[in-house]
Amino acid sequence: MTQPSQGEFTYRRVHRASRELLFDCLTKPEHLARFWGPDGTTTPIQGITVDLRPGGAFETLMVNDADGSAYTMRAVYLEVRRPEKLAWREPDVAGGMTTTITLADLGDGLTEVVTHQSNVPAAFTHPQARAGFETSLRRFGDYVAGLA
Repeated sequence: MTQPSQGEFTYRRVHRASRELLFDCLTKPEHLARFWGPDGTTTPIQGITVDLRPGGAFETLMVNDADGSAYTMRAVYLEVRRPEKLAWREPDVAGGMTTTITLADLGDGLTEVVTHQSNVPAAFTHPQARAGFETSLRRFGDYVAGLA
């Protein structure tokens, strides 16, 4: 993870999978329900909305496995370019946090996924919040590895 400036974070991961498969995992509810959210949460498929077009809704309902409390992430897609780029903004989060994911074919069956977040509110910049987000990235990687 790198933090280029205040309120921005960039994460880079390399997966042994095609851009197309990774893009599908990030945009299809049947995949998202298997990994979305930090450790200790579940995202039921009926709590996922994907209207995959600029201006379309992207929503997930993450349920805390320990106490059943829930958190809804509401976003609007800004850019959808299969299989190389996906971007959304969370208008309900102070500052309108934006997530941009780019997928680069490295050859030999490898794809680099770069996740860049900007306008990250202060509450989401604390080490505990960042660690939770990083578990989400690990869960994604573990899920994709199981598909390959």
